[in-house]
Amino acid sequence: MSIPNMTLNNGVEIPELGFGVFQSAPEETVQAVTDALEVGYRHIDTAAAYGNERQVGQAIQQSGLSRDEVFLETKVWINDYGFQETQHAFEKASGKLGVEQIDLLILHQPLTPEFDRTIAAYKGLEKLLEDGKVRAIGVSNFMPEDLDRLMEQTTVIPAVNQIEIHPYFRQTELVNKNRELGIISQAWSPIGGITFYPGFGQDRKSTLENAEILEIAESHGKTPAQVMLRWHLDQGRQVIPKSVKRHRIEENFDVFDFELTNDELTRIDALDTGVRGGPEPSSVNMEDFGMEIPEA
Repeated sequence: MSIPNMTLNNGVEIPELGFGVFQSAPEETVQAVTDALEVGYRHIDTAAAYGNERQVGQAIQQSGLSRDEVFLETKVWINDYGFQETQHAFEKASGKLGVEQIDLLILHQPLTPEFDRTIAAYKGLEKLLEDGKVRAIGVSNFMPEDLDRLMEQTTVIPAVNQIEIHPYFRQTELVNKNRELGIISQAWSPIGGITFYPGFGQDRKSTLENAEILEIAESHGKTPAQVMLRWHLDQGRQVIPKSVKRHRIEENFDVFDFELTNDELTRIDALDTGVRGGPEPSSVNMEDFGMEIPEA
């Protein structure tokens, strides 16, 4: 089956459901993306900071799919912020991915302590868009105040804001802000994987074991992961679940044959704890998070 599309604010279409490769080791990425494309995914989300852009490109090139059949998204890391630097970041990414044009290129973090560099980087994205090297531009992990500061000094409204959203951390204010501005909320960690990844220090039960979600899943003959993905889709968000296991990749794809009721959506909304799993966006700085992105 084909995945329904969403329309970005510049008219470009993006599949509602994409495939993410965060924390996918390079040696696992080719097979994972190959599996995802075989299952039917047509949007792949990667990032310079993930270190697996080359493997994503390799899998796409080996798939036999034409370039216009796969929506490619990647992110510029903070070390490459700046007007010229961001344009060079595009050259590095497109080279690794093996493409001439990237469908969606976004800034990975707001880099709040040096926001002037963020502004310059976004203006670099605007130039890439003007030159036709990218089809859409956006941001990631930008809070409402970051969006306000960005839009005061730039011209193009971001097409997406990729942010942490799952039942334990809904970010209602930010999601509403995105909607008001015509920005699609793109959910990373959409099934709450951040709440049970090793190393994040979370001390609470996995979303996959939540009683409310389990009950809703049972009523639909679906899994908790499928219910959470449907929750996003029913509320107008784009999602990018990740896995390197073929059966999970297939499971996450099988979410277009049911919908949740308003009551079920409300019950899942009520699970919000307000506790972020990833780093506070304003805390991301060059000293603690900086890393050079290789040329090749």
